[in-house]
Amino acid sequence: MIAEFDFFGIFIAPFIVYALLALVVTMIIRSILWRTGLIKMFWHLALFEVALYFCILCLLILYV
Repeated sequence: MIAEFDFFGIFIAPFIVYALLALVVTMIIRSILWRTGLIKMFWHLALFEVALYFCILCLLILYV
């Protein structure tokens, strides 16, 4: 079982920490895709970004 994270005496659910970490990783991958021009390959940009975020979030929850 995953324990809560202690942030200056405030207990935070692990899901919140994973969600924030997934957001950071998604932004890094998104900026790399924009700089290389690979983002133009995707038909629906917003749908791709949301799907990328949830894939990263699920991978973090499973493997961290």
